[in-house]
Amino acid sequence: MTDETTERKPLGPEERRERRRLRREKQRADNYARAEKMHIARLAAPDSDPQHTSSRPEQSAYVGCSGWFYWKWRGKFYPEQMATGEWFRHYADQFDTVEINASFYSWPTVANVKSWLRQPGDRQFVYTIKVCELITHIKKFEDTETLVKDFGMIADILGERMGCFLFQLPPSYRFSEERLTAILSQLDPARRNVVEFRHASWWNDTVYAAFQKTGTIFCSCSGPRLPDVLVRTSDDIYLRLHGPERWYRHDYSENELAQWADKIRSSGAKRAWVYFNNDYEGFAPKNALTMRRLLADRTAGSLLPAAAPGTEALDA
Repeated sequence: MTDETTERKPLGPEERRERRRLRREKQRADNYARAEKMHIARLAAPDSDPQHTSSRPEQSAYVGCSGWFYWKWRGKFYPEQMATGEWFRHYADQFDTVEINASFYSWPTVANVKSWLRQPGDRQFVYTIKVCELITHIKKFEDTETLVKDFGMIADILGERMGCFLFQLPPSYRFSEERLTAILSQLDPARRNVVEFRHASWWNDTVYAAFQKTGTIFCSCSGPRLPDVLVRTSDDIYLRLHGPERWYRHDYSENELAQWADKIRSSGAKRAWVYFNNDYEGFAPKNALTMRRLLADRTAGSLLPAAAPGTEALDA
């Protein structure tokens, strides 16, 4: 007879990897079905093709983290004894925006999005949504125009809580003019679209000019082997801080953050979106709070006097 009280043997590294692989395969298979359900929901909506416009965020600087539910943040950002059900409330008490990363791995359902809408209560809170990998990593913008429209329904549901759509491409995705055209031709100009590249070949004047022409936001990155510059192609700038030498693990010093803050102020942008993705060791919320403080005197009105959109690449 099996003793039900016997503890299970801990999984070894290979078993954990295999379990993760199987979970990711299932997620990817499920994304097709989830996308189809949102497609049906979009077509069935009262205004299936509305003349939508981007929401109008009130602030000129939004600073937060890429995700908010991380076990390693317990005891560092979340009090040790705080129930996980209280974590979002604790996060939203200190930040007014978050970059939703779960939507990259698992295409959200309409119910998911409506729960995000309710989650902040009466707080002023804005979401940036990372676009599902089905578009950016599986299909890589090949014949994805309908999928992009379907995913855009999220903004219609979130309304004034909608910030940006973040399209992140894989590191192997190198620049070509054909790829640049394919991406920009499928984006809805009525949305606030941000594109993040992970290959340095995309940091070039051809890309900057095309982004400026279409009003697309080029995602500046602090990441290994990527140009350490702040690029502005619209009235909004967008910065993701992953860690300059190691992905997701760097603890930014105040001096490093002050340099980025200076570049943000000097960019001429009307609005800045800044998200910390160095979450592995729990550094993200600490660093984000420091950046908020550094930009605090610029959170109302414009970051700088109005300037025409440019294609500046400012050394950080």
